[in-house]
Formats: sequence, structure tokens, C-alpha cells
Amino acid sequence: MPLEIHVLDYGDIELETSFLVLGHECGRTRRVPVYGFLILGGTYPVLVDTGYRDNAIMESLGMRGLQFHDNMIENQLAKHGLKPGDIRYILHTHLHIDHAGKDDQFPMNTTVVINRREMEFSVSGIMYPQYPKPDIQHLVERIYEEEAMRFLDLEITGAEEIIPGVWCEAAGAHTEGSMNVIVETAEGLACICGDVIYDFNDQIVNHVMTNNYMEPRVTGNHSQTKREEKAAIKKLLNNYTFLLPIHDRPAKIQNAQVVGRLGMQVPGPMTETVPNRNWFPM
Repeated sequence: MPLEIHVLDYGDIELETSFLVLGHECGRTRRVPVYGFLILGGTYPVLVDTGYRDNAIMESLGMRGLQFHDNMIENQLAKHGLKPGDIRYILHTHLHIDHAGKDDQFPMNTTVVINRREMEFSVSGIMYPQYPKPDIQHLVERIYEEEAMRFLDLEITGAEEIIPGVWCEAAGAHTEGSMNVIVETAEGLACICGDVIYDFNDQIVNHVMTNNYMEPRVTGNHSQTKREEKAAIKKLLNNYTFLLPIHDRPAKIQNAQVVGRLGMQVPGPMTETVPNRNWFPM
């Protein structure tokens, strides 16, 4: 059975637009989704990211959480006939407040997979309070439970395989330890790219406040240099057929450009096409 990625809806967040796209519409509030991803069809069910702990915790960042009963992780998994205990691996793109908030709902024989640099980064205080204490404290406790944690050293080793057809690579953007999750599907390589991309339309398709051709706009929330972030986005656009960020709908990519948007499954039908921007005036 070919690998498929199913999008899990963990709720929404209201935040300032300039957090998503640097310098864009400062002071304007936008509502964005928080997604997780369930990879099925392989040796084991694999989950990528677990969302945020509860609505109240988002207030520590001045944001509003909008998580309801249907968004609870156990209910999202149940739609696919699974319980938390059925998940063999949880892969984390990174450990920010809206990505690792529900790990404590999974048993210790579910192995959490993290790039070691991200664990180091999370406890350094450098992006406090984006790494809340209850989430990170739980992950520290997992270190001392047999097989409850697997550390990757992606900056040194290069890509590492988790199960056949699923591997991780260093993202090179957003946080120092962020990683991408690559999935081999029947229609090409899909990349779950965390928060390296927040908003396809404003960062890549229209690339607001950017003059140069095919130059992506950076986000308003990154620890790397702007040049490193731009390069990481360009790498994604040049290497994958599908890109799946955490806060925007999946996109189909051709010739390093967004050509369409997908729904809650990858591969799956395109729900929207994007006009080709390779035109030249005569």
C-alpha cells in the first residue's frame, strides 16, 4: 500500500499577520489552522506534531487558541480508526508551543523522534516562552524511559530513515533544530515542512513586499538569518512535489512554484489551481 498523509485538524490560532509574514499588515489579526499529519500505509502509523496543549496556554504568546471537542487529538485519530496507543512514532518538526503540546497523552512505548539540536534549543531559554514548561518537561522525562525518545543528529548524519519511505532531514530554518519529514508517495515526494513556510500566498505566490523574481518572503518568527530562511524555502520548492506546512493547506509544486492547493489528504485532488507566473510581456 502506498504511503498517504492525512491532515489532522487541531484547531485554530488568532495572531498578528506580521508574525506569519515579516512586516506584513502589522496590527491586523488573522486566524490560521494548526495541523498535524498522520502517515498511513507503512510499517507503522506515524504522527507528525501534536498541536497545542489547550486554549489558555496560547495566551502566554498573546494569541488566542480556538480548539474545540472535535479538534482533540484522540478524536482526530479516531476518524482513522486509531487510538493514541496505536501510534508507533511521533515525529516533531520542532517543539514550539503549538507543535508538541499533546505528547503526554501517548504511552511511553510510543517513541518521540526529535532532532537533538531542537531539544537543546528548547531548554536554552533563547525563544522563551515559545517552549512552554509542561511540554518540554514531559519530553525531558521521556529521555529516562526506555525507547520513549529517539534523538537524531541531522546536521551531522544527513537524512535519517524512520520507516521505509519516511525520513527526516535538517530544515535549516525557523529554529536551529527544526526538521523536515519526507514521505515517499505514489505521486512523488511530499515534505512536511513545519513552520519553514507559514503562508504560501503571501510568502511565495504573491511574495508581498518583495521585488525580485521568485524571491520568497521570510516569516516574522525565525531564529536563523533571513538568508538562511530564504534558502531553506527555495530548497523545499526545488525538491518536492508536495509541501505541507503546519499553518496552511498543502500545496502542489512544479518548477519551484505553487501550482495548486490540496485538501485533507496527500496525494489527493487539487481543490484550487494557481495560475502559472512564468509569463513575459511582448
